[in-house]
Amino acid sequence: MTTRRNLLTGLGAASGTAFLPWDSLIRAAHAQTPPGVVVMAKQIDDIITLDPAEAFEYTAAEICGNVYQRLVTTPNDEPARIQGDLAESWSASDDAKTFTFRLKPGQAFASGKEVTAEDVAYSLQRVIALNKSPAFIVNQFGFTKDNMVQTIRATDPRTVVLTTAEPTATSFLLYCLSAAVGSVVEKAVVSGRAQGDDWGNAWLKTNSAGSGAYSIVNWRASEAVTLQANPHATNAPATRRIIMRHVADPSAQLLGLQRGDYDIARNLASDQIRGVSGDNRYTVVSQRKASLLYIAMNQKNPILAKPQVRQAIKMAIDYEGIQRNIVPNNYAVHQAFLPEGLPGALTEKPFRMDVAVAKRLLAEAGHADGFECSLDFFSGAPIGDIAQAVQANLAAIGIRARMLPGEMRSVITKTRARQHDLALLRWGSDYFDPHTNAEAFSMNPDNGDDARNKTLAWRSGWSIPELTARTQAAVKETDPAKRVAMYEALQRDHQQNSPFAIMLQEVEVAVTRNAVRGLRIGVLSDRTSYATIAKA
Repeated sequence: MTTRRNLLTGLGAASGTAFLPWDSLIRAAHAQTPPGVVVMAKQIDDIITLDPAEAFEYTAAEICGNVYQRLVTTPNDEPARIQGDLAESWSASDDAKTFTFRLKPGQAFASGKEVTAEDVAYSLQRVIALNKSPAFIVNQFGFTKDNMVQTIRATDPRTVVLTTAEPTATSFLLYCLSAAVGSVVEKAVVSGRAQGDDWGNAWLKTNSAGSGAYSIVNWRASEAVTLQANPHATNAPATRRIIMRHVADPSAQLLGLQRGDYDIARNLASDQIRGVSGDNRYTVVSQRKASLLYIAMNQKNPILAKPQVRQAIKMAIDYEGIQRNIVPNNYAVHQAFLPEGLPGALTEKPFRMDVAVAKRLLAEAGHADGFECSLDFFSGAPIGDIAQAVQANLAAIGIRARMLPGEMRSVITKTRARQHDLALLRWGSDYFDPHTNAEAFSMNPDNGDDARNKTLAWRSGWSIPELTARTQAAVKETDPAKRVAMYEALQRDHQQNSPFAIMLQEVEVAVTRNAVRGLRIGVLSDRTSYATIAKA
């Protein structure tokens, strides 16, 4: 089995210092980070946009969670519990279709302007109007461009009223509003920078207008993101400036951490984590996340559309070997679309590498001699290492995978366009309810190219009217025990029939220098918090 250690190549590091012009700050290197500034080394080439109505990737969601507030949120120490963020209270009508939120007084944007109900209504309406990738989280409640003015209303400066198309469980609505797409932007700032009918999207891709702990100074793709403290935040962050440097190679992250160029390394490999775990110069912070690593098989490819081929691929993968030899500290084997920790998640592992069975399945599908297809994947470690292991596993049963490494955002863009054959991808849950992943993996109400809801099932061209109906029924079930049973049944059927080989669940690990405290890694990406990070 290929190991992580013998795949490492290259060294390099860079860092930034603060309170210089931004370009100088980013170019600075090989120096201890200054007081009041925390520099993180992280793989950030998954960022496509920083507009919370559009951002749907790990790093962008994390940044949005530190720059914006939502009506409600969930605490990391009890992620199933809903608590107010901007909202101090909420209530539901007897018919479970009208929901009224009362805002806390004194919440301020980075501009100093108080957050109002009009800002909240505008923010949710722009999600519906833009209809970007995460919009389905909100528009599933029946909000449309045609009705959003009537169904999402500010009735006074501190009161927002939402009217859903059908009776809705309050908890489910609140979980969805806690997602990053529910972030509240300052209407006056964003609308003032709108170009045509883009609702300020072009500007907000690289800027911010939030009331969170930080605001965005600058983002340069595959280079760096700089955040500065919001002087009007209700709870002032402990650190004035956060710099997130793109460092693709874990070895370069570790070297920079050792030299003092970085305060926090976010993507160290398992052997590197083991190496620093007993060193009192560093602190290891970890959190099992609602995040999955999986292979998507595009059903537009006629060979991959065959059920026996899909099952052969699932039987070819050495799940345990990949986890044990490449990512023992960063991932755990998991094979269901609900991550462990979410209600209804299956921990059963029906697949293990069996080359003979996989070859028999390929022969039944008419491909006894195998076939050729492409495999898109993020080139950085450890995903690139896992992709090489998968390529070897597939080769053992006759599938010749053409390797197509790339930056994460290019891989994401390609799969969103349904132009992949196989793709090795990550998926993080958006809110703490089973429907967050069930909708993504097991719903596809419209498989047309111009579909409104472009779920993961849609991205892989998987037309599933019966499974879609069952998933819709599960989210409407009011009996908790029955609902859990429905999701368990969905996952079992999904495991056996879907074009997804779900492989691993992420355990995120960050390593900080011992002078740094307070990084809180979230179960969900947008719950990772920088506000309490402090450096002695």
